[in-house]
Amino acid sequence: MPGKPAPIKKSPAKKAAEKAPEPVPEPKPAPVEAPPAEPAAAPPEAAAPAEAPAEAAPPAEAEAASPAAPAEDAPAAEESAPVPTSAPLDVSVEDVNDSSLTIQWRTPETIGDSGLEGYTIEYCKDGTTAWVVGNEDRTPANRFCIKNLTAGDLLLVRVVAVNTGGRSEPGVLAAPVPIREVVERPKIRMPRMLRARVIRQVGEQVNLVIPFLGKPKPVVSWLKDGQPVDTKRFNIRNSDNDSIMFIRTAQREDSGIYELTVKVDSFEDKAALTLQIVELPGSPVSAKLVDSWGFNAALEWTAPKDNGNTDITGYTIQKADRKTGEWFTVLEHYHRLSATVSDLIMGNSYAFRVLAENQVGVSEKGTVTKQVATILKTGIVYKPPQYVDHDFSEAPKFTTALNDRAATVGYTTKLLCSVRGSPKPQIEWLKNKMLIGNDPKFRKISNQGICSLEIRKPCSFDGGVYTCRAKNAQGEATVSCKLEVKQVIIGEAEKRK
Repeated sequence: MPGKPAPIKKSPAKKAAEKAPEPVPEPKPAPVEAPPAEPAAAPPEAAAPAEAPAEAAPPAEAEAASPAAPAEDAPAAEESAPVPTSAPLDVSVEDVNDSSLTIQWRTPETIGDSGLEGYTIEYCKDGTTAWVVGNEDRTPANRFCIKNLTAGDLLLVRVVAVNTGGRSEPGVLAAPVPIREVVERPKIRMPRMLRARVIRQVGEQVNLVIPFLGKPKPVVSWLKDGQPVDTKRFNIRNSDNDSIMFIRTAQREDSGIYELTVKVDSFEDKAALTLQIVELPGSPVSAKLVDSWGFNAALEWTAPKDNGNTDITGYTIQKADRKTGEWFTVLEHYHRLSATVSDLIMGNSYAFRVLAENQVGVSEKGTVTKQVATILKTGIVYKPPQYVDHDFSEAPKFTTALNDRAATVGYTTKLLCSVRGSPKPQIEWLKNKMLIGNDPKFRKISNQGICSLEIRKPCSFDGGVYTCRAKNAQGEATVSCKLEVKQVIIGEAEKRK
């Protein structure tokens, strides 16, 4: 069935005629004009009847229609009007050759309640405004390949999102794209030694060589902390297959994150490296003597403000006697912020200083304590230990006895024995229990406890029992042997000769 026709507004002349009394002769009816249709206010069902001429609407229905109805429907129609989406995001090139171009993008941030019908891809040559639609049907995907392109053209590309509210703002490719075959895409080959943090000392040279691939010759650019590098401080040299960054004399401010970008047409590759320039640390902020007792002193200090652009690895603690003023190291590579120094000398006064160290070395200056540790003398009386003297007195004792011997007449012989005792015993020799005096035939020797009796050219009358007697204050000891002196017997045959 046809929809209900739109209400027709009555003119002021007609309203006055309706109010006139009936006896008045019928006036000539005034022509009724239909008001212009308002698409935003009229519902979709009433759009077609509103285009019909006003004479087609029955007068009774026109009079019965309420003039307030369109005013109530208008706000509802305005609230339900669809809104276009926002622009597609991050339009970029995925691939290009001499006859096609593939682009990709991200979904718009705002889509709206009416949903998304698809995307329209348009392109035109750089320098013109003749946009050509690349897809006959809207694509729902976030990627599209434009085909049948002419090699050598420089194209601008934009993507438009479409819904019931109409077209969105276009998402435009950042730069024109040349339609040509890319022989080799750019690829940075970061050396292994540069993938970690690169550390150099202040004043050293920095020479970083980073190779890459790409044909035709890539466009190379460097950034430091997101900003272009200063060509006055950095010397950049680019070739067909590598890029060299050279710093003649490194400074602390050269530290940062460097980003290398290699670009061939719309394709690019990026790599980042961290450069850290280090130097000796500063001295600790403060050092103080906390306490001293006995032969010890307790110290505390605070870390330096300037760590040399690297971590503090330890501290060195030194002491100096106030008499000499020479510094001696007592602790090295110490990791805490407090320490106790021991083995101080009684009666001396000491000053202390602390130096910080990092991977470069020890700080040039140290922080000296304001207070001085004085090791006081205490009333210590030395009492030497009492030792009981050992009594080494010993009665004589023969450790080697005399042995019986046989001697030949005319041949000197010797009797030997050994004795010990304390004090040194007195040695006497006896023959047949008779004391041998100072007879020159006998020679008596006693040395280091070895006793000997030499009998010079004995005769048969020198045989007998010989005794050695040793005596001291502790007692005496004797030892004896028998000496036999034999006569040589010459045979008759020898006598005849």
